[in-house]
Amino acid sequence: MTTDESAAARPLVYAHRGSSGAFAEHTRAAYLQAIADGADGVECDVHLTRDQHVVLLHDATLDRTSDGTGQVADRTLEELRPLDFSSWKGARIPDAYGAKSEQLLTLPELLDILRGAGRGIGLAIEFKHPSPYQLGLEDRTLEVLRREGWNPRTSMLDNIIVSFMSFSPDSVKHLLESAPAGAVCQLVDDVKVADIREELGLGALTGGALANVMRAAQAEGERILDGAEAGIAGPGIGYVRAHAPTVQRWLASGLRFRVWTVDAEDDVERCRELGIHEITTNWPAQVLSQVMADSRPLR
Repeated sequence: MTTDESAAARPLVYAHRGSSGAFAEHTRAAYLQAIADGADGVECDVHLTRDQHVVLLHDATLDRTSDGTGQVADRTLEELRPLDFSSWKGARIPDAYGAKSEQLLTLPELLDILRGAGRGIGLAIEFKHPSPYQLGLEDRTLEVLRREGWNPRTSMLDNIIVSFMSFSPDSVKHLLESAPAGAVCQLVDDVKVADIREELGLGALTGGALANVMRAAQAEGERILDGAEAGIAGPGIGYVRAHAPTVQRWLASGLRFRVWTVDAEDDVERCRELGIHEITTNWPAQVLSQVMADSRPLR
């Protein structure tokens, strides 16, 4: 691709947990809105229930995004269904996007929504660790995908282009045993002790110890990308800003780039100038509007 062609190309836009700027993350409404917004793909996080259903939730606990409490892994799907996963956002859900009781999604339910998009669409599945089921989370998810018709060679499922992501190098290595490298993304971001302590409510000693473990995982993730073992690099936008030489080196090596979570106009432009292939954002309609002027998808 020439310089002029690269400048004219646009990154693909993935909706972060659906169009989560508009509706509660991971809900039916958020994913239907992402399709309506024209998103090239959607991103989701997965956890396992006690009865081994793959559900779409970011946190290992229910407290932040529902009116329930406790661990997701301690509940059956039947126990999760009555919970309210949408009202915390404060956004009214149109009738066409389903009732409040229909907003929690399993992975097969999301696949049905994406099948109805009427076009090709990407699905980026992130595995959250640590998980009480360890790599059983990946195994169960892959089992569900195979049952739904996923082709491990092409990583296609009907009209859906499936890819996989994790911050955990062990997860990424495990996924590479079943999926092509071009469908596996090693996520990376800088580890900040203060942020970890605040997010998890940890003391100085425990927070520092966890940060050391996470730094070791980050170093291994960077090594995986240095060796191009995974085909997709998944840095946060803060990492892109802070580590320009590393980003340039990985881009030059031929790695595909998926950058998250890119909402600000200047960060979108930064990604365009770098030649980033995929942008993950909470606001896909706005980002698409910015990147589509005089451009075409960078595939």
